[in-house]
Amino acid sequence: MRDYISAFDGLPWIVKVIFALPGLDFLWGIYRLFKGIEKKDNAMILAGIIWIFAGWAILWIIDLFTLFTSGKVSVFA
Repeated sequence: MRDYISAFDGLPWIVKVIFALPGLDFLWGIYRLFKGIEKKDNAMILAGIIWIFAGWAILWIIDLFTLFTSGKVSVFA
């Protein structure tokens, strides 16, 4: 899990944006889930699970917005 988290943290910005597009946004859900498990943060685990199942529908917009404004996705913690 730590390798997955560090790999996603080290991705170039454009790859992060591509992964935030609909259809691939579940990757950020897995990222949130793994990060929540590592930190033992139930809110982040729940956000990861929601992102895996609903990220393709509307939540990808939040990921794109946070990538454009801060350069990283929001993990809500």
